[in-house]
Amino acid sequence: MYFVVAGAGEVGFHLSQALLEAGHEVTVIEADRRRATFVQERLGSIVLNAAADEGRAQMEAGCSRSDAVIAVTGDDAKNLVICQLAKVKCGAPRVIARVNNPKNEIVFKTLGIDETISSTRVLMGVIEQELPSGGFMPLMPLAGSANEIIEAEIASGTPPAGKTVGSLKLPTGALVGGIVRKGKLLHADDDTKLEVGDRVIVFSPTAYESEVRKALFG
Repeated sequence: MYFVVAGAGEVGFHLSQALLEAGHEVTVIEADRRRATFVQERLGSIVLNAAADEGRAQMEAGCSRSDAVIAVTGDDAKNLVICQLAKVKCGAPRVIARVNNPKNEIVFKTLGIDETISSTRVLMGVIEQELPSGGFMPLMPLAGSANEIIEAEIASGTPPAGKTVGSLKLPTGALVGGIVRKGKLLHADDDTKLEVGDRVIVFSPTAYESEVRKALFG
């Protein structure tokens, strides 16, 4: 497969290296000359020293024939422009963006970016998963929509403990897809009673994540 990676910082460098080692074809677009030279010396002649948010650079990099364009600069606004340009002007079939501020993910999704990756959100999910009071972990966005899958543990003393799924005050558009209880996946309907230790799988609009958290933890 052919990938165009926009941004040759630490993330872009290691991503490109991993893709090459997996046998893929890669072109890296990097505006900073020194950084472009650094990457080229280590990965070979795969670097285009240009601004990835310019159409001419994307065309030269072959975005139109790529399987995906991946924007991983440290600037959310630039990543958004890169992905929109690749999708609209170059016809890239898939665009993936690094999002540094997780609050911007809903904007990216609304504007048609196929996939977003937020290291901040992932780290917060891992941290919350390990908290002794129970976890609340956004697992993954649902491709092609502004929705996501959330996993949350019902902790002792929280509003849902001992109550039914139907009594949860989830926001409009959010629903419980299932319950993991003692390692077994259970179907959940409105009459299913929640127990302490249950892990609830919720499908929710990304914009309502905080409301889902409030419904499950008070």
